[in-house]
Amino acid sequence: MFGTIASGSPCVLTLASVLALSSCGGTASAQDEATILERSLVSLGDPARLQRVLAKARRGESVVVGVIGGSITAGASASKPELSWGNLVAAWWTRTFPTATITFVNAGIGATCSDLGAHRVQPHLLDKNPGLVLVEYAVNDTINPMHEETLEGLVRRILKQPNQPAVMLLFTMDNKGGNTQPAHVGIGRHYGLPMASFRDALWPEIEAKRIAWTDVEADEVHPNDRGHAYCALFMTNLCGKVLKDLPPDQGLPVVAALPEPKTGNLFENALFYNADAIKPSLNSGWEVSPDPVFGGLFGKGWRTAAPGSVLEFEVEGRAVSLLFYRIKGATGIAEARVDNLPPVRMDAWFGADWGGYTPFQLVARDLAPGRHILRVTLLADRNPGSTGNEFRINAVLIAK
Repeated sequence: MFGTIASGSPCVLTLASVLALSSCGGTASAQDEATILERSLVSLGDPARLQRVLAKARRGESVVVGVIGGSITAGASASKPELSWGNLVAAWWTRTFPTATITFVNAGIGATCSDLGAHRVQPHLLDKNPGLVLVEYAVNDTINPMHEETLEGLVRRILKQPNQPAVMLLFTMDNKGGNTQPAHVGIGRHYGLPMASFRDALWPEIEAKRIAWTDVEADEVHPNDRGHAYCALFMTNLCGKVLKDLPPDQGLPVVAALPEPKTGNLFENALFYNADAIKPSLNSGWEVSPDPVFGGLFGKGWRTAAPGSVLEFEVEGRAVSLLFYRIKGATGIAEARVDNLPPVRMDAWFGADWGGYTPFQLVARDLAPGRHILRVTLLADRNPGSTGNEFRINAVLIAK
């Protein structure tokens, strides 16, 4: 989970070891594992940033390896944390550079997309000063209508950091082989990012029945231990290819300037405000409360169960969104609006039994410069399955 440190792994990442994962998942094998590895490589991109962080580790210095994404990145369905794909990647760095200090930061959060990722990447990951960031949103972003814009905002935010971190993209899949890879690849090519695809590597094998879905996946979307090991193998294969031809320090290339944005660049400067970071200009009936999920990762937010309760915030930005909490419980419906724009309804009722999660809700975008009023009102309406009206806001999200 968030903020763990990789200290090694029992699984050495090679083609043979992934196939032999008797303690790490499925046992079925493919006809041509070399072809699987070859297919996983989408692009080496411009290796300059990755070369520089590899050279730093080669010198025995400290390197922070960070991952951000959804539940797959958080480690869902791995039998233990050290067998999640991010931990395995960090363990590769630890083994490959035994004199370096490798710190691993896992900023994966289940049921989230790159829209929230763009807003929270600074406090949850970039404040740890990573030299390498691996991004995995290709599955979750299928429900994010702005996924091309928000992935670009996330990528640009990382690439603009003063220490010039490297960014790599990983494309996972659902049980129909679906994801947002085509659009995400467009962003990756625009910025010269190294990219690997779990889908491109394994979906042909599954369709040909040389590998069963259950050999690499625990459910409709989450990899099992063998699937996590494949994800890590595909990413470390990229790192290994760049390492093989790594020039001496004096021959390292200059990092290229960022190109102009591919999209409208709305989410490059996206910010996350919880109750400690922003104060309402009007509060009628809401109380400050801790985040009920993820160990308080989001900090304090606001809650109410009284219909008619109102929160207002003065905000300044081009887009305004909210992060709220959904769960199967006594939950209600709130309405949010910016200025006199049409309101947006947010239903906190969640019909599934697997727990609560924190959806991202865009309230308004493409706003004029200057100050705006965000108003949130708890309605008397509620989902037919609900027995109450409780509503929790985790954060106000602003794109400057």
